[in-house]
Amino acid sequence: MTEVLLAIHLMIAAALVIVILLQRSEGGGLGIGGGGGGGGFMSARGTANLLTRSTAVLATCFFVTSLALAIIADSGRRGSIADEIRVEEPRQDPQVPQAPVSQ
Repeated sequence: MTEVLLAIHLMIAAALVIVILLQRSEGGGLGIGGGGGGGGFMSARGTANLLTRSTAVLATCFFVTSLALAIIADSGRRGSIADEIRVEEPRQDPQVPQAPVSQ
């Protein structure tokens, strides 16, 4: 189960990187299909909307698979990491004399 989810997670991460790199920094998207008249398959705005929505969907899937992997990784452990902290009593140094208590 973990291996399958990890493989899906890696594919989502690679697709997310590709989709982000395809976008223009000005928000124009790929710019394909918008060069000639208005008869292209997709306009520049449509391409930008498609890439923006794809980025949002892939980012959501990446977030969900990250949480799922974290939950699966933690399922074998019992308790909290704070339970593993050992608190030691402070030792008194024999070389340092104690101050006398005045009455």
